[in-house]
Amino acid sequence: MNRRNWGIAALVVAVGALAWFAGRSVGYSAAAPEPMVVHNVYFSLKDNSPEAKKKLVDACRKYLTDHPGTVFFAAGVLSEELNRPVNDRDFDVGLHIVFKNKAAHDKYQDDPRHIKFIEEMKDNWKKVRVFDSDCLP
Repeated sequence: MNRRNWGIAALVVAVGALAWFAGRSVGYSAAAPEPMVVHNVYFSLKDNSPEAKKKLVDACRKYLTDHPGTVFFAAGVLSEELNRPVNDRDFDVGLHIVFKNKAAHDKYQDDPRHIKFIEEMKDNWKKVRVFDSDCLP
């Protein structure tokens, strides 16, 4: 490498280092996106007949859809076809809601429609497991 190329290389390194230090000194950082909240609920039912499972799925659709900040909603029954050793099969109905953020999740928890859902359906619940996770897109 000739003397001119060494000079250009040194200049590039110096400018890069200056930019890095300048960014650090003013507290520059890329803003981290706010995580979505994934709310998964697994219901085991006392009466787990097909009719009882359908009733719960229908109630999920009636009371738990279209809440502000909902990004995704789904509810359904345990898949009989997916029965691998790693599958947890200790539930009858699964509910899956993705919220825009924690604030939307918290508002949903206190919403009268959510509370009405619990009041109407809880008598047939043998066990309810809730799995909430923060997820980045």
